[in-house]
Formats: sequence, C-alpha cells, structure tokens
Amino acid sequence: MPGAGWDLHECRHASLTHLGKAGAGLVMLMAKSRHKKPENVRKYLHPSAESIAEVTSLLAPGDSRR
Repeated sequence: MPGAGWDLHECRHASLTHLGKAGAGLVMLMAKSRHKKPENVRKYLHPSAESIAEVTSLLAPGDSRR
C-alpha cells in the first residue's frame, strides 16, 4: 500500500546506517549487506569523533596534543 511506511530498501538502508553510526566497520557492513564492492557500502560509515581520536592515538600513544 503506497504511503503506508518504509519499503524493504529503505529499511535496509536505515539498518546499515544505524550499524555504521554504531561503529561497525566496512568489512562487517559488507558481510551484513552482502555487498561485493566496498564503494557501495562506504556511504554507511559514520565514524564518531571519539573513534577517529582513538585511531589517531595509535600513531602516538601518550601524546596528549591529539
């Protein structure tokens, strides 16, 4: 029934977006969605400022300037 809610594609997109925001990585999103090409999944990745800072800290542990 048109206009009654989300279709299957919209639900799939929303679930992948939520997983990406929750910190799921590219490989996990590809496994969940069964996409074969990383470029089709990258749009769902939304790294938080905290996760970016965490990865950056791996480059210079103990460096408080980052």
